[in-house]
Amino acid sequence: MILELENGTVTIETYPEQAPQHVAQIEELAESGFYDGLVFHRVIDGFMAQAGCPHGTGTGGADKNIPAEFNDVSHQRGICSMARAQDPNSASSQFFICLDDASFLDKQYTVWGKVVEGMEHVDAINKGEPPANPTKIKSFRKAS
Repeated sequence: MILELENGTVTIETYPEQAPQHVAQIEELAESGFYDGLVFHRVIDGFMAQAGCPHGTGTGGADKNIPAEFNDVSHQRGICSMARAQDPNSASSQFFICLDDASFLDKQYTVWGKVVEGMEHVDAINKGEPPANPTKIKSFRKAS
């Protein structure tokens, strides 16, 4: 997948074997333009950068939730995982990219991919909860 940020391009390899429903959901939303123009609304230095809320606040999602697909992939730097509410089966559209080791999240959140190129652009996402000047997603699409 190609995540185009204001400051550069990020290439994400998806893991359909480990999280088929999550990868399908992300791809479907991305292809529909759902993510275009959304912001990274929660970015904690040394932890993760979160986006995918249509309200830009962390309170919204897409129309469909998907069941948890917890897997054995560890939450390490560059890993892409789905955000959720208390209910493990509440993942929808919000996702996060790990900025560092976050293995304490293992088997509690569904890993669906990994940044394979452009991690420096993820590192440059404006920090804050919420950031004073949130970084926007220009576009998010399947790689051609």
